[in-house]
Amino acid sequence: MTISREVRLVARPEGRPTPDLVEVVETEVECGDDAVVVENLAMSVEPYMQGRMSEHVDYATPYALGQPLTGHAVGRVVASSVADLPEGTVVLHEKGWRELSRLRPDEVQAQVPDGTDPLALLGALGQTGFTAWVGLTLVAGLQGGETVFITSAAGAVGAVAGQIAKAQGCTVIGSCGGPEKGEVLRGLGFDAVIDHRAGPVRASLKEALAAVGRSHLDVTFDNVGGEQLEAAIRHMGDHGRIALCGAISTYDATSPVPGPRNLLLAIWRRLRLEGFIVGDHQAHRPRFDERMTRWLADGTVVDPRTEVADGIEHAFDGFLRMLDGASTGKSYVRLAD
Repeated sequence: MTISREVRLVARPEGRPTPDLVEVVETEVECGDDAVVVENLAMSVEPYMQGRMSEHVDYATPYALGQPLTGHAVGRVVASSVADLPEGTVVLHEKGWRELSRLRPDEVQAQVPDGTDPLALLGALGQTGFTAWVGLTLVAGLQGGETVFITSAAGAVGAVAGQIAKAQGCTVIGSCGGPEKGEVLRGLGFDAVIDHRAGPVRASLKEALAAVGRSHLDVTFDNVGGEQLEAAIRHMGDHGRIALCGAISTYDATSPVPGPRNLLLAIWRRLRLEGFIVGDHQAHRPRFDERMTRWLADGTVVDPRTEVADGIEHAFDGFLRMLDGASTGKSYVRLAD
């Protein structure tokens, strides 16, 4: 039996999460029969976790009070009673927010192949990249040569989505907060970047379209909602498609947030706005894995990431830094070497 530490939720947020919502607790971990113990190397922190801290979330099970938080993590098997998962195997699973995780074989989502960076399975080769691919390919039906707008393009999903669109020969405009992130996006191949903090997004998006020689948007991949979604609707062309992935501009709200004021344009222009939950599309995962593995190997897609904290005791602070926009690309917490 080994001592580990884990992060437990002890209160529900009212608006923006605060450090007093969680506590770090010591616990004993024993392997037992038909299980493995994994020393976690790194864990993902993601915006959706804020929603699961609330008891009102309806697209996933809320985190339980008094229980550890969960999320994707990669780690190394340090004890095993499962023949197919010997010690030393590196695996992906969803029992993050712990130093050590006891897993049944069916809780291991993937074994990390030799020579593969384990962090890639938290980013472009993991749920993050799969979300970007599903939204563009399966939901928006992206076609080569189209004009695409990615909101929160410097975030984990947005940065990969922009590169997937570029890989298909599209013209890509991304929104982000601040000039430093804008430079990162240009380095990833984005054709134009708008800073949503610098002025009205509607005007900035109009200027970006003119700069790339396009009259309208064909596809929007929206992670933000609010003003940015409204601006996208304004500049969509006829029969445009909007994949609704997130709405981070509303996550801190304590009362209902009004929707875009220009939905009448969606009727006039015959737009399609479709929300999606990536878990509904697991049957397409092998096709994504094959393509993303190839894109990463040949450099078509790179996997930007930011270490937002080091150590389980600082994990929630890292989560809050991610929510504050202090990271670019995939945000993760290092837990062990």
